[in-house]
Amino acid sequence: MTATDSALTALAQGWCALSLLHGRIEAHIERALQAGHGLSVREYSLLDVLSRQHQGPGGHLRMHQVADSVVLSQSATTRLVSRLEDRGLLNRYICDTDRRGIYTDVSAAGLTLLSLARPTNDAALREALDEASGNPELAPLVKVIEATGSTRP
Repeated sequence: MTATDSALTALAQGWCALSLLHGRIEAHIERALQAGHGLSVREYSLLDVLSRQHQGPGGHLRMHQVADSVVLSQSATTRLVSRLEDRGLLNRYICDTDRRGIYTDVSAAGLTLLSLARPTNDAALREALDEASGNPELAPLVKVIEATGSTRP
């Protein structure tokens, strides 16, 4: 094995550990959000992203921005937005200045549900990180996440 092979193997192992940590965290949060609020992780993420926009009452984004923010394809994003719109949690409307643009905005009901779900999400994240910190492979990644989180305002 050459030094390059060794470096690539270490890199691949790091990627596998990161992927494992992500999967565990997402599954833990998914169970908590579904049980407590009937939301998937993607639904919660979309409501959260939109709520942080400052263009309107609940914030809005164009559909392609929504897809980028929740890391989904255009078609999967459209289905996700439609599900949340059917539940009264989002609104879609045509942009006043560019009739081709469609915006997505969080409704009052969506903001209410998000405020109820946010503590559940945060607690599930903390639980998943605490559990993962007991795994020697994942503990260094947990420390990086916690250090990054503590430096944010």
